[in-house]
Amino acid sequence: MALMTSRFADGLAVGSDLGATAERAVGQALSRLAGKADLVCFFICGDDPDDVAEAGRRAMALAPDAHVIGCSATGVIGDGQGVELAPSVSAWAATLDGARLTTFALETLTAEDRFVVVGLPERGSDDHVAVLMADPYTFPTDAFVERSVDVLGDLPIIGGLANGMSGRGSVRLFADGQVYTEGAIGVLISGQVNVSTVVSQGCRPIGPTMVVTRAEENLLLELAGQPALARLEDIVSDLDEDDRDLVASGLQIGLAMDEYAERHERGDFLIRGVLGIDPDREAVAIGDVVEVGRTVRFQVRDAATADEDLYDLLDAHREELGKVDGALLFACNGRGSAMFGTADHDAVALRDTLGHIGMAGFFAAGEVGPVAGHNHVHGFTASVLVFSSGSR
Repeated sequence: MALMTSRFADGLAVGSDLGATAERAVGQALSRLAGKADLVCFFICGDDPDDVAEAGRRAMALAPDAHVIGCSATGVIGDGQGVELAPSVSAWAATLDGARLTTFALETLTAEDRFVVVGLPERGSDDHVAVLMADPYTFPTDAFVERSVDVLGDLPIIGGLANGMSGRGSVRLFADGQVYTEGAIGVLISGQVNVSTVVSQGCRPIGPTMVVTRAEENLLLELAGQPALARLEDIVSDLDEDDRDLVASGLQIGLAMDEYAERHERGDFLIRGVLGIDPDREAVAIGDVVEVGRTVRFQVRDAATADEDLYDLLDAHREELGKVDGALLFACNGRGSAMFGTADHDAVALRDTLGHIGMAGFFAAGEVGPVAGHNHVHGFTASVLVFSSGSR
């Protein structure tokens, strides 16, 4: 729990009466603030979308003078812990003197066989970051995030894909008193505020780095001049039994973010999933389109690697920034108890490294965050927005 004197505070409540639960969580966060709330975020896990919507309205009503955003989720994070698949609400409140906040709601229109996203706020020279929460069933998040540089320039985007307990149709988004059943919502943070991002993809490289020498769309046909499948088989054959089990449970591939680096190790890649193989073409299908000449390296992910990666990144970030005051955490719903055996892991990692700060978030169906200066949608990732008193 955050200290009473903090500019950032969080709250967490569990209970089947979602409306009352939301009021408790938001009330906790607001009561722990030293000043007035400028920005409030909340996250709701509940079985009935109508109950979630009503709980969101009651949460927004508690902070009528603040900018308020939120979403539904299958799990929430707050008060140093996580709660999965149970009626619960987490909340986060911040006093951001000197900051300028612009909430927004995005929708897509079809124009000449293509999607057009409307609702983006105008960019300013002192914009720092956009927080985004999207409905994955109705909003083209991948395309929007990957192409964000075209309209938002180098503005970092961080956040997550919302979800509901019933999947499609059960997502609810909230922004400044309004409830949305599709699209995306968020807030643009500008002005005098120190913010930064941490994106932990939690993977470990296996085998050598290789150059893509032949590819079609998302099919890798040749790696370093040999059939991609043969290369993969050679790599797997050299692994020990434990790593072979990790390959069998979910092989990944890393796309090097800096082609000119002398070495490519953990953290130097954008991670994408390996979707399958095509034995007839000796090809490997991956979750992205890769051009010939790109450097890649296969990867595995396990709890130990993900744990080490998150702690290392957060420790380094704390050393660089000095005093950290608050954070928003967007953690994959495949992390938590499914990966670590506990829903608390990522929340505890932030507390261990960044201190007892105001921190909340949710378990997302996909995470948004920048890697090497470019925004991407990730999986099995922890994306963190950090607020600090120090200077970078």
